[in-house]
Amino acid sequence: MYIYLCRFVKIMKHLQIILFFLLTYSTVFSQVDVCEFRVIEDERDFPENIPGETMGQKLESLLFWSQVERERRFAMMQSIFPSIEVPASSTVFELKNSKSPIDFEENFDVDNYLEKNHIQGLIVLQNDEIKLEVYSDGMDEHTLWTSFSVAKSVASMLVGTALKDGIIKSMEDELEIYIPELKNTDYGKVTVRQLLTMTSGIDWNEDYSDPNSDVAQMYQLPCENNEAHILTYMKNLKQIHEPGKHWNYSTGETDLVGILIQKASGKSLAEYLSKKIWKPFGMQQCAFWLSDECSNLNIGGSGLSASLRDFARLGLLMLKDGEINGESIFSDEWLENATRNLYQTNDSGGGYGYLWWRNPDGSYTANGIFGQLLYIYPEKNLVIAQYAAWPYAVSKELNQNRAAMIDTVLKELEKK
Repeated sequence: MYIYLCRFVKIMKHLQIILFFLLTYSTVFSQVDVCEFRVIEDERDFPENIPGETMGQKLESLLFWSQVERERRFAMMQSIFPSIEVPASSTVFELKNSKSPIDFEENFDVDNYLEKNHIQGLIVLQNDEIKLEVYSDGMDEHTLWTSFSVAKSVASMLVGTALKDGIIKSMEDELEIYIPELKNTDYGKVTVRQLLTMTSGIDWNEDYSDPNSDVAQMYQLPCENNEAHILTYMKNLKQIHEPGKHWNYSTGETDLVGILIQKASGKSLAEYLSKKIWKPFGMQQCAFWLSDECSNLNIGGSGLSASLRDFARLGLLMLKDGEINGESIFSDEWLENATRNLYQTNDSGGGYGYLWWRNPDGSYTANGIFGQLLYIYPEKNLVIAQYAAWPYAVSKELNQNRAAMIDTVLKELEKK
């Protein structure tokens, strides 16, 4: 009897140790791997109350939402539409407040800039420190906001990691090698390089104000089995220019970039992003990436919802050439060309690399419609991130206002 009692006591001690471990680390695990969707409070934002018969049609309708709808819904896209979570890190890359923050004095009214331009958040980092961080009412460092085309540049980063991992073998590989659905189509013969530079030569209309444009129609078709909307749409498009020669902006092509990564990695973009960047670099909060209703594959060209600080951390990772734990997560070829001016896109000398916009002064950006911005200036060790709900998808006036804000920030930093 005594022997059994001793065994029982030992078992109880082991159980106490296990219980202690679970209680100690359960909070950490829950913070890292459990991502909470924002609760929809306004019934007008329930998917069934958004115009369109399919989720794809409802998603396309955002180009024509009212200003009030934009400002309310851009912060909860992951709750309205199908999304996959991007778990955050247990070890956060801390952003310290600078001892010499930007003080615009009378040179620039930052509150007026936010209000007049419908900016919801603005952050400036230099030397890994916060020089400026401001939000509109109801927003803060924990608010998630949709990226729109800033996600294109994030998808490009994941191509850089896939090349480093060897799961994408070469930039000269044709897409049909990885995406068998594209065999016997014009896109099947497009190379990874041509896709990343938007030089496929295939016809595409990116007019956000035209309801009949390709960008407004690409998710409208009904699901065909489990095939992604974008594959169903893009398979029928035809080449009208010599591949590699003509640059034409195409969100559809960046959705194909997303499918390329997912086919090569066997993981969703959200899962691959979490594994390669979000957790290793120390992102603070869960993110979410919109997924296609037909295939459940993530949408590569837009739809990444994250906090403003975590978008800025992506800029820091780019400044550091992708270095994590002493080694770059990107391939050498990708690092060399991703942010170069490979194709000039305007008369002022600006251009395009691997889904990144290059400026003549050496800075580069990831831009999204309705005012989203990730600005990186290596020479100044500077990152500026902005999320917004502009009244228009694109606007010359609002672009000029944003450029003036950047110029003012640069001038203020020169005084420090």
